[in-house]
Amino acid sequence: MTDVLKRFESIARRAFEYTSASLQEEATGVHPFDERNMHPDIASLTQKLFDDAHYAQATFEAYKYVDKKVAKLAGVSDTGVKLMMRAFNEKFPLVKLNALSSISETDEQEGYKFLFSGSVMAIRNPRGHEPNMKETPTECLDHLSLASMLLRRIEKSPWV
Repeated sequence: MTDVLKRFESIARRAFEYTSASLQEEATGVHPFDERNMHPDIASLTQKLFDDAHYAQATFEAYKYVDKKVAKLAGVSDTGVKLMMRAFNEKFPLVKLNALSSISETDEQEGYKFLFSGSVMAIRNPRGHEPNMKETPTECLDHLSLASMLLRRIEKSPWV
């Protein structure tokens, strides 16, 4: 395959990735946010950005929202990884997800501590520090789905 054909194929594949979400909606009549049952706060905050193809910005806004929500629930002004490690600390949690009365519950609390802090570090931070970051619709939907799941887990807790 010539270099020109390889470049054309690469461009065509990327163009498909960026249009596949809107084509899916046209074909099924269901917006990808509805199909994935996005958390209502995430949807209201990010759907216009997503629909306008600002995928990395939509992801960034969602994780800033998660960060602010946890800080408010924890009653602290920390942000980012420091906040998540402190808020979900399994020994002295500021945001308690369960009764912490068994090893399984303690493990769950600790696991979510790492999920929240990891998502801030791996997903939010690069979008806050790197200019012109690119993201596909599928990557964005995956990130927004994770943010939705994290918010729902907080809301599920009777201790919050």
